[in-house]
Amino acid sequence: MKVVLFCGGYGMRMRSGAADDVPKPMAMVGPRPLIWHVMRYYAHYGHREFILCLGYGAHHIKDFFLNYEETTSNDFVLRGGRTELLSTDISDWTITFAQTGIESPIGERLRRVRHHLDGDEMFLANYADVLTDAPLPEMIDRFARRDAGASMMVVPPQSSFHCVELGEDGLVGGITAVSDMPLWENGGYFVLRQEIFDHIPENGDLVADGCAQLAKHGRLVAHRHYGFWKPTDTVKERAALDDAYARGDRPWAVWERAGAGANPGVRTA
Repeated sequence: MKVVLFCGGYGMRMRSGAADDVPKPMAMVGPRPLIWHVMRYYAHYGHREFILCLGYGAHHIKDFFLNYEETTSNDFVLRGGRTELLSTDISDWTITFAQTGIESPIGERLRRVRHHLDGDEMFLANYADVLTDAPLPEMIDRFARRDAGASMMVVPPQSSFHCVELGEDGLVGGITAVSDMPLWENGGYFVLRQEIFDHIPENGDLVADGCAQLAKHGRLVAHRHYGFWKPTDTVKERAALDDAYARGDRPWAVWERAGAGANPGVRTA
């Protein structure tokens, strides 16, 4: 299945300085940017056709892949001045780079790449800056068996704050941790059918417009995920993932698990 990745946002809370024009998906986690980790996750499950919805800082993403260094994340042998790769990351990936506007909402970005989907009945979509260990094949299979227009992965609330119940007299009736409340957050991993395009107006949003309309018609399903899920909306969150990577604590790297292996084949660079 094709994978649409939304990677054109400004990422203002990830900026380290006024002159920093690197888009959020290019923030580093270990030796690779966020977008690579997301794409590697999908590729591990056999989905290697990517459509990148570019916008702000698009040249950073293009340059990364146009000048991709396989030796950064793969073992290799240097023999007689020539590099023999023992495995590869992206040799079997197909990546479409589509400029979808600087100010475009997510839904509009999706509308602008519809023609790249070739009318595929189902496809995948993601924000390109959220990492998870969710069982993607299970998510897809469950959705394929349902008569619905979209599936949204949902996760328990991540906030550490508390909600306070107030009476009319200002007395507190109760205090409950947000994480203990029966709420779910949008996890950012979508399985979609072409039907989604019927509900996204020009300059509309994928969730607030498309998914909300499907929900009104009973056409949106949720996949609950209780496992690892981490957004990277702030510098602090990105740094925490980077530190975890350095410690070897990276549950999102499903391709590194025992028996997973990397893409086979020896390549000469």
